[in-house]
Amino acid sequence: MSETLTHPRIGPASDLQQVHELAQQLRVDSVRASTAAGSGHPTSSMSAADLMALLLARYLRYDWQRPHHPGNDHLVFSKGHASPLLYAMFKAAGVVDDEELMTTYRRGGRLQGHPTPVLPWVDVATGSLGQGIGYAVGIALAARRLERASYRVWTLCGDSEMAEGSVWEALDKAAYYELDNFTAIIDLNRLGQCGPTEYGWETEPYMQRAAAFGATPIIIDGHDLLGVDAAYQEALNVAGPTVIIARTIKGRGFSEIENENGWHGKALSEEQCERAVAELGGIRHLTVVGPPPAAAPERPMQDFADVEPPAYRVGEKVATRKAFGETLTALGARPDVVVFDGEVGNSTHTLDFGEAHPDRFFQMYIAEQQMIASAVGFAVRGYRPFAATFAAFLTRAHDFLRMSAISRVDLRLSGSHCGVEIGADGPSQMGLEDLAMMRALHGSTVLYPSDATSAAALTLAMADTYGISYLRTTRGSYPVLYETGEHFPIGGSRTWHEGAGDRATLVGAGVTLHECLKAAQELRDTGVPVRVVDLYSVKPLDGEALRRHAQQTGVVIVVEDHHPEGGIGDAVAHELVGTATVFAHLAVRMQPGSDDTAQALDQAGISSPHIVEAVRTLLKDGG
Repeated sequence: MSETLTHPRIGPASDLQQVHELAQQLRVDSVRASTAAGSGHPTSSMSAADLMALLLARYLRYDWQRPHHPGNDHLVFSKGHASPLLYAMFKAAGVVDDEELMTTYRRGGRLQGHPTPVLPWVDVATGSLGQGIGYAVGIALAARRLERASYRVWTLCGDSEMAEGSVWEALDKAAYYELDNFTAIIDLNRLGQCGPTEYGWETEPYMQRAAAFGATPIIIDGHDLLGVDAAYQEALNVAGPTVIIARTIKGRGFSEIENENGWHGKALSEEQCERAVAELGGIRHLTVVGPPPAAAPERPMQDFADVEPPAYRVGEKVATRKAFGETLTALGARPDVVVFDGEVGNSTHTLDFGEAHPDRFFQMYIAEQQMIASAVGFAVRGYRPFAATFAAFLTRAHDFLRMSAISRVDLRLSGSHCGVEIGADGPSQMGLEDLAMMRALHGSTVLYPSDATSAAALTLAMADTYGISYLRTTRGSYPVLYETGEHFPIGGSRTWHEGAGDRATLVGAGVTLHECLKAAQELRDTGVPVRVVDLYSVKPLDGEALRRHAQQTGVVIVVEDHHPEGGIGDAVAHELVGTATVFAHLAVRMQPGSDDTAQALDQAGISSPHIVEAVRTLLKDGG
């Protein structure tokens, strides 16, 4: 027989006893689910059960039958390995039944090892520690700055992940943007995967750090329901973000494993499970009806007028990063477009958008991980986020991008200052790994325009592209090659100087396309006709065109301002496997230094003289 917990008034002991019973149910179900799976983190779930039971029953304003209700609060499990606890909460809320709960971690099921948005009550994938808190800050920022909504964002963190720098980036931005709708709950259970955490049960270091980053710290015993209740009340009433530091016991409720090292990530045996369930008071089937969400209007679907890209004259010199910024500003006519900067907006030209649409421009300063996390938070709320920084610095946020792909969010990125082309700034600023990094993301789109017109067209295309899309832009100004209005479909390519007698195909993008065009002119002038492919879409690739060019010319030479591993050369070579093609790959194989652009390209072996030499060598050798 099911018993229902309604939204009780705060204070009466009998009500708190019911919440205690709910907490025990969450523990029991966490143990049962993980034991049935033979895997999981029951002890990490048991420590936070009291915290989550009270939140679920009294504070989380949520319509479980309408997970996309605009007034719903948000709960992010940054401590994603405690998924058995989250799934037990879903059972208590009546949206997952006991049969499904017992399929946790089974192939094809919704209840995966760490939470993902395949479940409609999960906003983002978590499990890579230190990330959930950043996503929660992004969601809270969307509520405060654009939606003007009253929903609250709660995030459950583990004490181990507090060693991650991204946690403090998140808190810094929560304080900077005065997010009084954001609360982080730290489950301070003392034990990590390999033993005691950095500070164990010491609360003082966490209190000092939270305060230093501008949050209000609240220290409690995480198993004292009266204290937990008071802490949640305080969080609702203080200005700015709050951090609840809850001292708990790992494995709470089962004496055989309470506060015992070596149980992290281990399921109990069937016999241990039976003893734990008995000690915890048996299996329960309580159903929670917590407080409803605040009334909030649905954001209306809007029909957007076509956005006119900026126009450029063929032959004028314009940097693709500038064309990106100008097109992004034009896209600001769409009210759901938002932009995030890592304090380089005058270089990436996102500042152009910021000046035109200051209410939808968010400065994350030099905090690339939080820049991505905030953008993901806005994507969760239905906005179209763009984020930009130097390509080299996006590597710092790669794990956030990896998890964003698992979350299946739509995210648009631009990386500028790519390759040795930037010259004098030196190797620390040169993005030479970004294509490999972005190509490796599941479902990603990777674009690399060579002139302002194609950069503008591809920026517009990104606005309506699903998944993670990346635009690689160049620092220097180069001649416009294409007339305004020409089309650049994602997955396509453009071919220059194609003729029946062509003896080789040169493949370039960005700065190397211009070098290929120079080399092609020199070769034609000496009686060696070659064609040039502008591979502006690196992923997806125009494999059909590449195979045709390879078949017709017999020689393909890829030239890229990127390390040889994982870039355009690897992508093209993969497409040409099985074809009778002579293939060469010019890429940055040395450690570059500071130089002017022309010398840097030449030193790296990707300038037009090197391309000409490669063609002649291959043809002389029988290509």
